[in-house]
Amino acid sequence: MKYIILFTLFLTSLLSADELKIKANSFNADENTGISVFSGSVNIMKHHDELNASEVTVYVDKENRPIKFVAVGNVAFTIETKQNSVYKGKAGKVIYLPNKKEYHFFKDVHLTQIDEKKEIIGDEVVLKTTEGKAYAKGVESEPVIMIFNIPDEEDKE
Repeated sequence: MKYIILFTLFLTSLLSADELKIKANSFNADENTGISVFSGSVNIMKHHDELNASEVTVYVDKENRPIKFVAVGNVAFTIETKQNSVYKGKAGKVIYLPNKKEYHFFKDVHLTQIDEKKEIIGDEVVLKTTEGKAYAKGVESEPVIMIFNIPDEEDKE
């Protein structure tokens, strides 16, 4: 029988007053280390943001406030920035730092800004959601690729 564990955290102002909901097939926690591991079809929802992965590890401080999320395995996500820009994408690994409101994407990253029709493809991408800034790095054999959708003059008519 497949067990789905629903784990809900009400976060402090570090993550805002929005509810964070994590669903997974299994859950393991160690209060001494402050590490919780969710595995099997992990789904995280917070306001308009969503992340899906094979496994997510959550690190909390002494007050049980999340300080880092690490998602691995078939990671897919939708993120809305403070400027209301919406990003969708996938990566091999994602690290979210709630104190900085930063996402770090690694391994075969495909990040698309939906409202601006921009796409970033690289091996390492950082998205700062409060500033609305993105930074990307390629690897030696593969450069960063940035794709813009620029309509022709004929398309405007």
